[in-house]
Amino acid sequence: MTACSSTNTADNPKNEAVTNTTANESKEANAAKTTEVANTAEAAGKVYSLENDGVDEALFNEALSQFPAKVPERIVTTSVPLTEMLYLLGITPVGVPTSTNPIPADFETIDRIGSPMAPDLEVVTKLEPDLLLGAESLRSTLDKSLEGIDLQKAYLRTESFEDLKLSLKVLGTYFNKKDEMNAALTKILNKENELSQLAEGKELPSVLLVIGTADSFMVMSEKSYLGSLVKKLGADNIATSVLQVTDTYSPINMENIVAADPDIILVLASGDHGATEDKFKKEIEKNETWTKLSAYANNKINILDYSVFGVTSIINAETALTEIAKYFYE
Repeated sequence: MTACSSTNTADNPKNEAVTNTTANESKEANAAKTTEVANTAEAAGKVYSLENDGVDEALFNEALSQFPAKVPERIVTTSVPLTEMLYLLGITPVGVPTSTNPIPADFETIDRIGSPMAPDLEVVTKLEPDLLLGAESLRSTLDKSLEGIDLQKAYLRTESFEDLKLSLKVLGTYFNKKDEMNAALTKILNKENELSQLAEGKELPSVLLVIGTADSFMVMSEKSYLGSLVKKLGADNIATSVLQVTDTYSPINMENIVAADPDIILVLASGDHGATEDKFKKEIEKNETWTKLSAYANNKINILDYSVFGVTSIINAETALTEIAKYFYE
């Protein structure tokens, strides 16, 4: 894929020289930092296992403490990622969310309870659940939507790769499904170890992550799902290291991006979620600053499959890690 240039960069040769100098200095600093991170990881020699799974113990205990002493029998969930986890653990809920994102085929006949943010209270009440599982990111929204219903609720993290491991372990432990939990976790941990070995001795690239919305394109930090995958693999997400953004999604500042000059640009675009690949190509055509980037010159601007990288999924986690690693390790 080819890319774009910017009206933000002045045509004055002197200004351009300053910009180029800043870009080179930033590039060198990023490379040094990336090498240092890679060397530190290699020196640590970290190997994941069921005894050393990388799950934050404090967050695990905090999440587990929400659940009632008596294990519930009738569960509804408003979250697709949590629905996947119940499936992997062999737990069948009585209600699942209505969503454009796919749920396990074996759950297709289960009653839909409506939107993850605003479930249908009548449907939920009729199902007579004794526990509702929701995403931590929607806790306040769901609490407001479910006002007036006497229902035990538990909220689990689902935003990042590490969140998925954490929440699977919480559910597997609480529902005493440790065999199923360990089988699923082992596959993920083995993949992490495999990719860690591939990274040894390599200088990993600097990366810009871009997502298309209905209105514009934005930069993604390590707080996003895609960002968490990049962080796990050890590559340098310039949103965090150079641009120092604090939000999950932030407006694009082309002047700063040109100065950082990332090695690779990964674009998350989907017609169903705001922006297509064609829309990004038009963005490049109307803003020639993109063509000043090394990633453009080296044909390192890649459009990602939204179904794999745009939606947090414990079932697709291995695939997502494997696919993203191809851009960094090969």
